[in-house]
Amino acid sequence: MSQDLNGPAEPGRYKVMNMQRTTDSLKGYFLLATPVIESGFFKGTVTYVCEHGETGAMGLVVNKPLDLQLADIFEHLNIQPLLSHDEVSVMAGGPIKVDRGFVLHSPGVSYDATLKVNEDVWLTTSKDVLADIASGSGPDQHLIALGYTGWSAGQLEKEIAENSWLTIAADTTVLFDISAEQKSESAGQLLGIDIRLLTQHVGHS
Repeated sequence: MSQDLNGPAEPGRYKVMNMQRTTDSLKGYFLLATPVIESGFFKGTVTYVCEHGETGAMGLVVNKPLDLQLADIFEHLNIQPLLSHDEVSVMAGGPIKVDRGFVLHSPGVSYDATLKVNEDVWLTTSKDVLADIASGSGPDQHLIALGYTGWSAGQLEKEIAENSWLTIAADTTVLFDISAEQKSESAGQLLGIDIRLLTQHVGHS
């Protein structure tokens, strides 16, 4: 992880970027991997979609813990936490730019590089949010990931049509409070399904 995570916000951009949501946007949704994805990084994953539009989509896998704790991140960034974070896992957010950090968190302070996904979830990529978390003054809810997931224009729509993903309006309890091991099952329950019973033929009607 770089010292400023992903660097400062681009010049001329507001600290909090409230992107316009279109009617068919999946921003703020979960993508629940179906059994169609039989192997590889995305098998069994739950991905939170942070951006989705005509040019493509970007999201973070939220249920794939790395062998890395938040305390390790603080040590790497020379941040001295006031409380122990030894049991707070860092997620593998995706296979792209795996050395870059992303923090999904509840609304509140606008940091140097913060994207307002919706009214309930913000995404910050600057180091200042970690400093606040370490000091105990950070967002009440947060999830830290390294790397992200991206789709080119039309790619996600194609994968959904191929039944690779179920789309579910995200729930902040599942996102922040449910353990990584239980997120897939809990996300499925939002649709009233048992993800363990799905077959490769499941999909959207």
